[in-house]
Amino acid sequence: MGVNSIDAEDDQFAYRYDTQLLIDRRDKDLDEDEISEYITEHFEGNSLIAAGDEDLVKIHFHTNEPWKILEYCNSVGEIFDIVVEDMIRQTNGLHG
Repeated sequence: MGVNSIDAEDDQFAYRYDTQLLIDRRDKDLDEDEISEYITEHFEGNSLIAAGDEDLVKIHFHTNEPWKILEYCNSVGEIFDIVVEDMIRQTNGLHG
């Protein structure tokens, strides 16, 4: 039984880092659909939300490599309000 609960927790956190940020328009219009497609095709993760307009896009993504998401997003616009949370540490803190 104990092994199953560990596995279930591992599955829940297959992607450890809850990565959130805003992308501000730099020199060309932002396209949230294009950004969403690129992230889906090039990075491993889940729970992707890319919402906004041509001036500002909010990204939310669960991944094991948040630095890759930040690097990509910085190539499309100015990034700010960056939050990367370790969901495993957070959960252990809440339950420990």
